Amino acid sequence: MKKSSIALCRLAALAATVVLSSLAGSFQAFAEPVTINVIDVAGDLQISQPAFDKFKAEHPELVKNFVFTQATAPELAGKLKAQQDAGRVDIDFVLTGNDALAAGMGQGLWMQILPQYQSMFPNMEQLYLPGAYLMQKMARGQAFVVDWTPSGPLLEYAPDRVKNMPDTAEKLLSWCKANPGKFMYARPSNSGPGRTFVMGLPYLLKDKDPLDPVHGWDKTWAYLKQLDGCIEYYPGGTTATMKELAEGTRDIIASTGGWDINPRYLGIVPAEYKVGTLKGFHWVGDANYMAIPKGIAKEKLDVVLQLMAFILKPEQQAFMYDHGYMYPGPSIKGVTLDMAPADSQETIKTFGRPEYAGLIANNPTEPPLDAKQLVAMFDKWDRDIGAAKMQK
Repeated sequence: MKKSSIALCRLAALAATVVLSSLAGSFQAFAEPVTINVIDVAGDLQISQPAFDKFKAEHPELVKNFVFTQATAPELAGKLKAQQDAGRVDIDFVLTGNDALAAGMGQGLWMQILPQYQSMFPNMEQLYLPGAYLMQKMARGQAFVVDWTPSGPLLEYAPDRVKNMPDTAEKLLSWCKANPGKFMYARPSNSGPGRTFVMGLPYLLKDKDPLDPVHGWDKTWAYLKQLDGCIEYYPGGTTATMKELAEGTRDIIASTGGWDINPRYLGIVPAEYKVGTLKGFHWVGDANYMAIPKGIAKEKLDVVLQLMAFILKPEQQAFMYDHGYMYPGPSIKGVTLDMAPADSQETIKTFGRPEYAGLIANNPTEPPLDAKQLVAMFDKWDRDIGAAKMQK
């Protein structure tokens, strides 16, 4: 063999040794279980935590521990941006509604999962329920829908105090003016029922473009301004509206299917309270998402991707029925109530409403505003409607 060939072989062998040593180091890093820091700004842990617990139990070689924290949706983007600018991201996994998801997309905070990791998440359109897939498309490959609901807008009320429930948008406004302070909805940027109520109005009022809050909502903004005249203040979250309804401070509040069922199950709202709809309403879907911030440590990324794929399996999706919080809950096809834990089945049987099946079947379901339009709506509402009465 020529000296030049021998030298090339030795170089190739040396290169292979370096590569194998590097890979061995990587595998060793991945082989060590990691702690995953999860932040929830959507209240989703009450639904999805059993899936996290199951993943940890089944994969001790991957996860040492989950550390869960909670925050409000409006504060998440600033928190993540500060960490990313400092080069020290200590949030590995985010559970969010489309509010904080949209804000993060606007600032470029999320890792682009698809198409890079498409092999782990194939056939998404075939996997998701149609309504959930509408929400999934809005994530643009930067997040996955965890659980889904047709949502609302619904109006929840105390039947002992509201004898003639308004059934049109015009009657609701008249009732509000006649009963100042007795109607309430929460700040849309941190409330599913709040933003669903606002996003549902363009369909009810036959506005020019329900998907363009800046140029297509003339009737909606005028209506909200009139409604503002008889609303005392806007809470920073939905729970406050539920408590005030139960206490008798408010008589009608904006609600959704999940926010109707779950607080009655928890005893926050009396079980006998009712829900109503306004004639001509369209469901405006809602979902919770799982996303990964840019800057996540490499040794955690593989684990987080496997966790996402795990949560989208039918066995874990059955947990999403929970106690009605995102009614019905599962986002993928083929997950039926009889697959859910027994206590979830009992909750839906006891606190669900038979009229929901007909309402879902007989009224159209629309997607919520896309990211850019949603942020624009939040900003305009905060500035033009809620500024003087908003509780953060």
